[in-house]
Amino acid sequence: MEVYKTKSAAETVELAKNFAIKNLQNGSVVALFGELGSGKTHFVKGVCKAFNIEHNISSPSFTIINEYRSKNITIYHFDFFRINDISELTEIGFDDYIYSNGISLIEWADRIEEILPTNRYNIFLLHTNEENERIIKIQKI
Repeated sequence: MEVYKTKSAAETVELAKNFAIKNLQNGSVVALFGELGSGKTHFVKGVCKAFNIEHNISSPSFTIINEYRSKNITIYHFDFFRINDISELTEIGFDDYIYSNGISLIEWADRIEEILPTNRYNIFLLHTNEENERIIKIQKI
């Protein structure tokens, strides 16, 4: 497991960008774990930046999924904060997304961990005692 410390949202975005450039490709799945405000959406912004996606990246808390496209890649950005039951995911065709050629980024992955693919990255974002500072742990499963 790799462990990093960022001191601002901009540093979290940059770390995610570098991670994505080195590690992600079509079909990759990234599970994001962390409390509210821990930087999950900033991490997603960094991944999108790595693939030259300049859309207004925001967490799809109410729509469950946002799709971002560049000419070479599609990124599926999930937010499962409001998911009450895993069965809800069949309604949106979750398996079709995560087993596609796109990159799947999943906020609140702890709510659906039992159905995630075993070949993925787990990203843990943790608050520290310092404002805006985060500990970010990256684990390849």
